[in-house]
Amino acid sequence: MADLTPELVPMFPGAGPFLARFLPYSPPTHAGLNQQFCDLHAFLKYLHEAAWYGYLHASLGDQNAYVLLFEGRTVTAAAASATGEQALGELLNLYEQGAALSAHPLPPVLAHVLSGIGNRAWKFNLTEDFTGLHARPTGAIFYARGEIVATLPATLPYEGAFPAPLRPQTLILPRSLAGWAHHQYTLTLRGRDSMNAITSVYQQFRTQYGLTGIAFLRALGETLTPAEYAMRSDVALHDLEPLVQEFIKTGCVRES
Repeated sequence: MADLTPELVPMFPGAGPFLARFLPYSPPTHAGLNQQFCDLHAFLKYLHEAAWYGYLHASLGDQNAYVLLFEGRTVTAAAASATGEQALGELLNLYEQGAALSAHPLPPVLAHVLSGIGNRAWKFNLTEDFTGLHARPTGAIFYARGEIVATLPATLPYEGAFPAPLRPQTLILPRSLAGWAHHQYTLTLRGRDSMNAITSVYQQFRTQYGLTGIAFLRALGETLTPAEYAMRSDVALHDLEPLVQEFIKTGCVRES
């Protein structure tokens, strides 16, 4: 019986960054986006709300950056000399400088397999529930829960594995690009009243921001930064920025 395991085609054959090297070919749903007519933060918000799976590629001259999305969340990224948050920042920087951006959809299972690719490979240990990429000098194997789901003719010079997390974590923008998200904020008297159900301020606050706003304000009061809260509660960071600005403007919090 013929082997029915799909063999994928590399999108960026010979690419340096590990993530780019193992991204499979996928025709873009969006291509040629640039900052003159497309706000990248609005586009990321759109992908988040659509729970989109796939990858973004930004290209400017010979500079490239790649970001993988899982459930509409940015979960891993790579650029020439950076991975993770720094590479996500690199993609945003390139976009601001005029890079063209494309978005390539992937089946959820492939996005999950790729979500563990960072800046190093680990010793391969196939367990019955292994999800991730097994890279070898002869090609790569995509595993989901111990089963081979695809192969890809892209290689490493040595054998290694990129295990995928059970639930991929959201990347948070680095401090250099989103300093506000890494600050701590102190509740004012008005902010504390906004969480006290017997006050009129609470009723106004709840009407305007809902229980999610109250939960975020409470977290700030417990000295969590917006970045920490976004990771713990699986909220998109770009949804929190206008709330922080509003909380400061209305006198509910101030920067510590």
